[in-house]
Amino acid sequence: MKESTVIDVNINPEEPRTISLFGYELIREILLPEILGKDTPEILYWAGKRLARKYPLEDFDQVIEFFHNASWGQLDVKKEVKNEIEIELLSPLLVSRVKSKAEHFFQLEAGFLAQQMELQKGVVAEAFEHPIKKGNTVLFTVKWDSKDYLD
Repeated sequence: MKESTVIDVNINPEEPRTISLFGYELIREILLPEILGKDTPEILYWAGKRLARKYPLEDFDQVIEFFHNASWGQLDVKKEVKNEIEIELLSPLLVSRVKSKAEHFFQLEAGFLAQQMELQKGVVAEAFEHPIKKGNTVLFTVKWDSKDYLD
């Protein structure tokens, strides 16, 4: 029987670790678009939603912790109103991605955030990315319709 290669999301966050920027960029910005082609943004968005369904989180604090443990960066809620939340993503790994001209920088993260909001609020949600080149950050807007309940 083959042993599972699924990563435990409860890895000790205090454990020192490093990530090769070159390796991260190689996979994220070169290999994935090469394999996925023109549909890269859409596929990454749906892949993010699928990841969120595999790792359902109970509240937004757990989403923040997940992003940290996955080395996706630090999330900070900037504003929350009735049917919308604005979230900022900060990470040293973002600098080259924010400054590039690609159109699909953060669709994986956007899909993940949209699905987590759907699961937590019980209504359909959608996320949009807004890279901020001067600040080397990304702002996500997640919107949901309180009347569009999940089946």
